[in-house]
Amino acid sequence: MSGGGQPMEGDRPPEFVEALAKGLAVLESFDAAHPDMTLSEIARRVGLSPAAARRSLITLMALGYVGQNGKRFHLRPKVMSLGSGFYFAARIDEFLLPELRQIVETHGDASSVATLEGTEVVYIAHHSTQRARRASAVVGARYPAHATSLGRVLMAGLPDHELDARLARMEPVALTSRTVTDKAEIRRLILKAREDGYATTVDQLDYGITALAVPIRAADGRVVAALNSSGYTGMVTPEDLVATRLPDLRAAAARLGAATARIPALSAVLDSR
Repeated sequence: MSGGGQPMEGDRPPEFVEALAKGLAVLESFDAAHPDMTLSEIARRVGLSPAAARRSLITLMALGYVGQNGKRFHLRPKVMSLGSGFYFAARIDEFLLPELRQIVETHGDASSVATLEGTEVVYIAHHSTQRARRASAVVGARYPAHATSLGRVLMAGLPDHELDARLARMEPVALTSRTVTDKAEIRRLILKAREDGYATTVDQLDYGITALAVPIRAADGRVVAALNSSGYTGMVTPEDLVATRLPDLRAAAARLGAATARIPALSAVLDSR
């Protein structure tokens, strides 16, 4: 399962509903690389027995979230209703997207907001002028935190004990030949992001992506999300991004942080804890 999946055994409250967790894990197992799967494929990806996976699938099919074509299962449009509540509660159109559009209008390329779940970042807003084929930053996309500028500033905002705990659970994967996978080096880069107040990456998540990210802080100073701007490697450098985009990113992040104080629902959905 992904790093944002079920909580560890020791983190589960007494009221934890195992069956519900399994059903949600089944839904999360579908992605762009796995749009439809057999029962055995789903069971393997989720780490369940075929019998347990089948019970979850039957329930999800009865509720209209999953469909079946022969031996293969797929998501149905009703799944979108699960995310729409978050989208409207967070008031993405009203608060987040205008800031991203302004950044892209000023600097071009792409801009995103993400939060941290486990050892992954989850994109909750995105705007782009880019059309090249590369890792997608669409809303809901999840990527390893160690390979993104967003992930590094989000992890930099964690207390030391929590940072160490997440690094211990992390299983860094090389997504390109330049991806940093050594945990000691990842920790060093995260601490550098904490000291600098921003993080940059080059070809870490995918070839052709150079990015700069800054934290979004709540009124109490906690890092609740991260904002980035990215461009094509070869056309921009990390130094270019810092020199030309960092002030605008920090100003936008400050406005978004201030908005969390005025809009409790926005603060709740942006909280990376």
